Amino acid sequence: MKFSILLLNLVLLSGLSHGAVLTASAEATPAEQRITLARAAIKKNPQHYQTHAQLAMALAQRARETADTSYYTQAEAAIAQSLKLSPRNLEARKVQIWVMLGQHEFAESLKAAQALNKEVPDDVQVYGFLADAQVELGNYAEAERAAQWMLDLRPGNIPGLTRAAHLRELFGDISGSLDLMEQAYQRTPPSEREDRAWLLTHMAHLQLLDNQLTYADALLKQALQQFPDYHYALAQLAKVRQAQGRPAEAITLLRQHVEVAPHPENFFYLGEVLAQNGHATEASAVFGKFAGAALAESASWDNANRELIAYYADYAQRPADALKLAETEIARRQDVLTLDAYAWALYRNGHFEKARQAIDRALTVGVRDPKLHYHAGMIALKQGAHARARDHLESALRFAPWADFATSARAALQQAALGIPSPA
Repeated sequence: MKFSILLLNLVLLSGLSHGAVLTASAEATPAEQRITLARAAIKKNPQHYQTHAQLAMALAQRARETADTSYYTQAEAAIAQSLKLSPRNLEARKVQIWVMLGQHEFAESLKAAQALNKEVPDDVQVYGFLADAQVELGNYAEAERAAQWMLDLRPGNIPGLTRAAHLRELFGDISGSLDLMEQAYQRTPPSEREDRAWLLTHMAHLQLLDNQLTYADALLKQALQQFPDYHYALAQLAKVRQAQGRPAEAITLLRQHVEVAPHPENFFYLGEVLAQNGHATEASAVFGKFAGAALAESASWDNANRELIAYYADYAQRPADALKLAETEIARRQDVLTLDAYAWALYRNGHFEKARQAIDRALTVGVRDPKLHYHAGMIALKQGAHARARDHLESALRFAPWADFATSARAALQQAALGIPSPA
């Protein structure tokens, strides 16, 4: 349940009308309302295959609201019932792909979306699934084509705008990405509180990338007002607090985050901030919990392998294990973050030329992620490419002067200026 563009297929494409939603309890979340309505409809007419598909869609949305993946299991049961009643029905097959994406089964979801796209080549939502899977696998040109089809078929549709925005971010166009996210937010009905909170959280993420801390802070406060204890917003606000030099508040938020969303990668983020701020004993305990949980799910698609690679490389002093895991993960997917993890594992094992090639592939996309530029700078410094090292390290510090690696980056920048190779 990492923070990503995945599954922002809003109620406009879900098959339930806003009017129906508004008849449910005002205290419930949008997904809870849809679950209640669908179950009531199924009780009245259990043979209605569309309602089982609608229940599955609502359960999948509830998984995003809560970060509780057990809702995907419930959704799978509803999909199976819908397909039992009508084996080829389109809505159930679309929700099936949605759930596969939510469970990070990217290769299989891509195959399923491609097959469905051949059957219904004018379905906007299916193009959204294609875009999602291609992005997560690192096939950005194909993802861009799918997102463009979404906007060509239905100009201004919200899922198309959000996917185009995410691609602009990956390509380094932060202001363009923010503009599209704002358009999506303005088109999202106020009743869709979780969708609006998601959009506000992602806009805050973009503002943080642009060093606009005040705007990021305000957007996240608004997100948490609309959807209290929202797990994505809590994690993002912790990053803002770190950037503002308020580590104690960041730690409090991350502790709250793991209570709400106890996934391995979230424990890793908490452990990192604890370690960086002198809480060695607690950090060690948190890292231990993270490592055990991450290793247990490492063979599945829905994993915390990138975080486990970073843990092995930077904290556990197990570079060989980092590289072994990175080689497994890069064989599955070659998105920019996986390429970065692979490059850093290669660097920690002394394979500097291979590390440079991997980080270059990631940065060629245009991504402005400061940690990628820091890694690129450190790799270049090790190779004696001082001008290149300076460029990347300066970019990293310009994008995130507050980052945990800032002290190391400044020291490396001085070495690059003097022509001194970096230490191992």
